[in-house]
Amino acid sequence: MTVKSLSDPFDPNSDLVHGTTCGCKDCRHEHGTDQLDGHTPHAASQSSDLPASTDEMMERAVESAVVRSVFGQNEFSRRSFAALLGGGALAAAFQSVLPLDKAKAAILDDLGKPEKSKLNVGFVPITCATPIIMAQPMGFYEKHGLSVDVIKTAGWAVARDKSLNKEYDASHMLTPMPLAMTIGAGSVAEPYIMPAVENINGQAIVLHNDHIDKRDPSQWKGFKFGVPFEYSMHNFLLRYYVAEHGLDPDKDIQIRVVPPPEMVANLRAGNLDGYLSPDPFNQRAVWEKVGYIHILTKEIWEGHPCCAFACSAEFAAELPNTYGALLKAIIDATQYAAKSENRKEISAAIAPTNYLNQPVPVVEQVLTGRFADGLGNVQDVPDRIDFDPFPWHSMGVWILTQMKRWGYIDGDVDYKAIAEQVYLASDCRKIMEDLGYEAPTETYSTHTIMDKVFDPADPEGYLSSFAIGRA
Repeated sequence: MTVKSLSDPFDPNSDLVHGTTCGCKDCRHEHGTDQLDGHTPHAASQSSDLPASTDEMMERAVESAVVRSVFGQNEFSRRSFAALLGGGALAAAFQSVLPLDKAKAAILDDLGKPEKSKLNVGFVPITCATPIIMAQPMGFYEKHGLSVDVIKTAGWAVARDKSLNKEYDASHMLTPMPLAMTIGAGSVAEPYIMPAVENINGQAIVLHNDHIDKRDPSQWKGFKFGVPFEYSMHNFLLRYYVAEHGLDPDKDIQIRVVPPPEMVANLRAGNLDGYLSPDPFNQRAVWEKVGYIHILTKEIWEGHPCCAFACSAEFAAELPNTYGALLKAIIDATQYAAKSENRKEISAAIAPTNYLNQPVPVVEQVLTGRFADGLGNVQDVPDRIDFDPFPWHSMGVWILTQMKRWGYIDGDVDYKAIAEQVYLASDCRKIMEDLGYEAPTETYSTHTIMDKVFDPADPEGYLSSFAIGRA
């Protein structure tokens, strides 16, 4: 089943087959009939009726299967009868004969064996990908009935493109990426979902040792900074940080996209004055005596999201058992990584060449939070990086405000709808509870970034409060 086939089976105007005569927007585009004598077909707005979460997709799939079976897969009969009786009355009639709620609940609670057990999952070699990486050598995928090849990927544009081309079944992504991909910012629009955050915190601003006397950001005019991708927390946190210190990130500094594994080399060569990067490349700069850690991003926003596990909405809808098993493995590994006593074991598991390709002591310094900062100090910050899978909708709303602030999206933005479509908090909560972990009961919260409180209920007010920005 495709995502667009999940229309309301009790609606006489919906088309569950999507054949050549279907009038919905997606099918008109596919068949080259976007404009039919200026006429807007009856189902032109059908895509707005699509389920938002994976659970809702599965519930709709059960309803559609039952209704179509009763009408012998005859769309004309179904739609004619629904028009005659009325959608609400038809739904009530079905409910009286067959309790659909019980059927849907049974399927959702016991999805059974994965439809596809051999998967390709991409990752960029950074410590933010710890749960996705460690789940292979430490047996979390196997525990949940899967055989997963975790594939090292050079950078985020490659991860995005291989995901869109379906070379990857799912991927490690930056938390802004599935939002951007869903709305078509920076790529073709494709509905993506993010049911789990990989890590919180876990980044830093590093400066070249030549700038050891420039600890005040107001001294950074003309500096060249690296970030791993435009649609990244790294980019948005760097922009936020320098703007709060009076610098316009598009005028007073240069921001370049540099793949994480190339950060240290570019710093050493003088191509960059600094970067806001994921680890272990912040710690690697100190290890190689090239740079120093100016500030951990947890000092900008304590508990901010960074990377995530994401896949297409189509993958989740077409392979629900596989999706559920994969999400269980990821959340299970994330919760294991959240325990500080496991961090040294994990460091040894993910440091080898086929994963991070880093010295174990470098990875340990990141994961344990006991590290040299390049300024002659040894710091002890246990939550320098931490792991919490819950995808707060309010974090998605904040990211969208920053995308609009800096001109990556424009016009009216339905922040809440987009965040809730992409960040599947309900899926994460259900899996966390199934695995015996405690999950938040709310999905929105206020967040404090550099002493300024973000209220997700007023994103436009928050956006208009900044003196520097494009919006």
